[in-house]
Amino acid sequence: MRDIAELTEVDDPGWPVVAEAVPASCAVLPPEPGACRAVLLQLQVTVRSLLGAVVLNTGGMVLHHGWLRVYGGSGGALPSLGEVNGFPETVDPSWAPAGGLVLAHDVLGGVFALNGADCGRSGRPGEPGQVVYFAPDTLEWETFDGGHGAWLMWMLDGGVERYYEGMFWPGWEADVAALGLREGITAYPPLWSGEGATDVAGATRSPVPMSELLSFTADVCGQLGITDPGPLGEVAE
Repeated sequence: MRDIAELTEVDDPGWPVVAEAVPASCAVLPPEPGACRAVLLQLQVTVRSLLGAVVLNTGGMVLHHGWLRVYGGSGGALPSLGEVNGFPETVDPSWAPAGGLVLAHDVLGGVFALNGADCGRSGRPGEPGQVVYFAPDTLEWETFDGGHGAWLMWMLDGGVERYYEGMFWPGWEADVAALGLREGITAYPPLWSGEGATDVAGATRSPVPMSELLSFTADVCGQLGITDPGPLGEVAE
């Protein structure tokens, strides 16, 4: 197991690359250094990687006016990567998140995750180290073409607008701005229903705790006989 100095004292750290790419529509939340270092130590990735850079240098990132929340090393209004993935209270070299690492949630309850070594056994598509997305409109995991670094840089470079094309409704910016960072938006008819999928703008929307939104999604999969999506992240109210 590498100590914190081995993880942080590297040539070519990734944070300057991330910082330069951050657009005006993205807010970078300030880090709490002790918490960030503890999460990094559990992850055992260096800050040369963009994942390690975000963990050490942020309390999370809120992209595209709040639509997508990317988790960092410390928590507060937005939970930390460690909280969302249920990291052990003390560093445990033998521990790993089931299926993979939850990286981000969008306001509709969609989940971006980084596949773990046993992703196939967990029923997730793609390869180990590949980013996947659990879509609330299909209730299925979808693959993203690349790992964490490619995913993050694409999202910072306008990828949110392109990835969610057709999901934005008139006035969504005001609705999202009114949310807390531990809340999401539920829609009726649900996005996974035929009616909900074809008329996003016409749905009735309400703010709910993100934990409730994720739990509802998992319950619906069970009720509809859809494959259990596995862990979707833990977001305390």
